[in-house]
Order: sequence, then C-alpha cells, then structure tokens
Amino acid sequence: MTTIHTIEDLLHALDENPDWVEALRTRLLSRELLELPQKFTQFVAEMHSFVAEMHSFVEATNRRFDALETQVEALKKDVGVLKKDVGVLKKDVSILKKDVSTLKEEVSTLKKDVSILKKDVSTLKEEVSILKKDVSILKKDVSILKEDVSILKEDVGTLKTQVRSIQTDLGILKGSHARTAALREATSIAREMGLRRTKTLTQDDLWMMTDQANTSIIPANELKSYRRADLIMEATDSDGDPCYIAVEISFTANGRDTRRAMRNAELLTEFTGRRSYPAVAGLRRDDRIQDLIKSGTVFWYQLDPDVLEAE
Repeated sequence: MTTIHTIEDLLHALDENPDWVEALRTRLLSRELLELPQKFTQFVAEMHSFVAEMHSFVEATNRRFDALETQVEALKKDVGVLKKDVGVLKKDVSILKKDVSTLKEEVSTLKKDVSILKKDVSTLKEEVSILKKDVSILKKDVSILKEDVSILKEDVGTLKTQVRSIQTDLGILKGSHARTAALREATSIAREMGLRRTKTLTQDDLWMMTDQANTSIIPANELKSYRRADLIMEATDSDGDPCYIAVEISFTANGRDTRRAMRNAELLTEFTGRRSYPAVAGLRRDDRIQDLIKSGTVFWYQLDPDVLEAE
C-alpha cells in the first residue's frame, strides 16, 4: 500500500496511478469545471467556425463595398451629367418661358386678326354672292357676244378675202396702168439715160433672140421671165454705138424689179454681145433699192402721176 506523507509523494502516486488523477479531479472540481475543457474546446471550435463565417462575411462585405463604390462612382458621374442636363434644361425652360410668353402675345394678336378676318370673310361672302349673280348675268351676255363675234368673224373673214382679192386686182391694175404709162414714156426713159431709143422689142423679138442663142445653161424660169420682160429697147449711145435697155415697171419699184432688170440686161449682153443697161420705172420706189440707184448700178425713172391719169 502506498504511503503518502508529502505532496511529492502524492504527485508521485498520481503519476503512477493515472486513474487516481481522474478520481481526484472529480472530488476536487465541480461539474462545471470538469466540463470546462470540453466546453472550451467546443467554444474554440465554434469560434473557429464563427471566425470563418465572419471572414466570409467580411470578404462578401468587401466585395459589396467594392461594388457599391463602383456604383457610387457611376452614380457620381451620372449625377454630374444630370447636373449639366438640369442646367441646360433650366436654360431651355427659361427660353421656353420667354417663347411661351411671346407665343401668348402672338396668339392674342392672332385672335384679334382672326376676329377681323371672320368679319372680312363674312363681308366677302356677301360680296361673292353678289358677284356670282353678276357673273351669271355676264355669262349670258358673253354667250350672246360670242355668238355675235362668231358671226362677225365670219363676216370679217369674208371681207378679208374680198379685200385681198380687190388688193390683188388693184395691184394688177396699178401695175398694168404703170406699165402702159411707162411704155408711152419709153423715149423719155432712154433720153434721161443719155441714150436714143431706136426700137422697142416685142415678145416675138425676144423669142427669136433666145432661139438663136445657146440657152442650155440658163434656167427655164429665167428664160420665161426674160421673154416676158416689161420693156426692152434697142438704143444708141452718145457715140452712136448700138446698145440695149432692160426696163422693169411697177407702181412701186422694189428689189425684185431691180434684180430682174439687172438679170435681163446681162442676158441681152450675152445674147447680142452689146452693152446693156438695167432700169426700173414706177410712181414710187422702195427705199431698199436706193443704194443700187445711187451707185448707178440701176437707173431709176419716176413716172409723173399725171401720166397715170386717164385721158
């Protein structure tokens, strides 16, 4: 049996008998103290679990904070943009307020104008109603006038045709009368040209002249016109040399007459080999032939109105 006298003996006995330690602990310590290590171990385990949870929470929280910071930065930018937009909107609203004020004034003016226009339109409607009646009456009058004008147009057309016919006949008569007068003045025409008429050629003479000449290169219409010349005279000049005078006669001598006279004079020279002179005779002359007369290319003989009077 183990004898215990000192504390060292007790400790030595406890070392040799571990079960004594547990029995001694049970005697010396309360249940709470005995369970304390187990509870501490449990507590530590729980604390480890809590710390792990807190670590996860902190990490999650940090992530949330990072996300929040990003969102806050974005919001700050959005707020900055919104502030600018609000500033612009304030300006726009200020401008709109002015525009609205101006529009109100313009609308007020327009209302007054519309009121005046309504009155004017009412007046115009009355006037248009009156005008419609007047137009109806005028349409009837115009219809009658159109019928009258249609009849007048037909009458005028008939008169114009008759006048043209009379003018044509009168032109022929005037030309014929002038030709007759010029034929009577044949000697005077030659004398005023400084020549002496020896013979007036007939149409037979002209035909014979063309029959004896080579006319193959002369257009047929020119030959026909030549044979119908108004007046062709044989004459002698101041030296006694034979020559010819080609005279075209019109009441009013014009460019057509001068061209025919010059052409006939050229043909006479070609057919006879003698010098020929172109001349035009008439009561009046076209100003456009003045240069030919002034240059001496064509001689101008003015008929005296007295010679045109019936005897």
